Amino acid sequence: MSMNHPQRSSGQSPATAAGAEASRPLVIIVDDDDSLREALHELMMSAGLDTACFASTRELLAAQLPDRPGCLVADVRMPGVSGLELQRQLAQSGNHKPIVFLTAHGDIPMSVQAMKAGAVDFLTKPVRDQTLLDAIATGIDRDRIQRAQSQVLKEHLEKLALLTPRERQVLREVARGRQNKQIAFDLGISEITVKLHRGNLMRKMVLTSVSELIRLWESLPIEIREKNEV
Repeated sequence: MSMNHPQRSSGQSPATAAGAEASRPLVIIVDDDDSLREALHELMMSAGLDTACFASTRELLAAQLPDRPGCLVADVRMPGVSGLELQRQLAQSGNHKPIVFLTAHGDIPMSVQAMKAGAVDFLTKPVRDQTLLDAIATGIDRDRIQRAQSQVLKEHLEKLALLTPRERQVLREVARGRQNKQIAFDLGISEITVKLHRGNLMRKMVLTSVSELIRLWESLPIEIREKNEV
């Protein structure tokens, strides 16, 4: 495996430099063709992109990669686990890192399968440098968005975990547009108690309005919302 690391500026503290590197995109190249892999590595370097290169999907899956934004560039046909199988395995493990596929032979059914599974692009070798770099830029942008959304969801779930079961019930009912009086009747508690639970959950979730509460609730995956049914 070869990696291209950014040089640390002498004016940066170690913590600042580490933070800057963690936000730099990393392009992961998987191709069993040594000469092509090296050419892709050099192309990424010329574009100012860090790379991690692997000769097989087995090598990639066994590696401990840094948690950084980026995308995969993978050959479709490789000995052992193919690029499409790699895509499937990553998705099953919850890793949705965007993938740009490369192939020496145009295969429409294969490209349709890859794109349906979320691939950024399906390019035929030899590919123009700029076409590949454009696809990689799209993949990196997609990954940054996915990572930001995942971080927001993580923060929401952490706040949700602070609520009592009754507060989660009240949260759900408020998000559905129910009034305090209706919630009190449905839950068999007083309206004053509903107001207390509502105030507590708004404080714990750091919310200032019902509209914020509704947006947060609707941003949660359906399985999380159903899990909080009591």
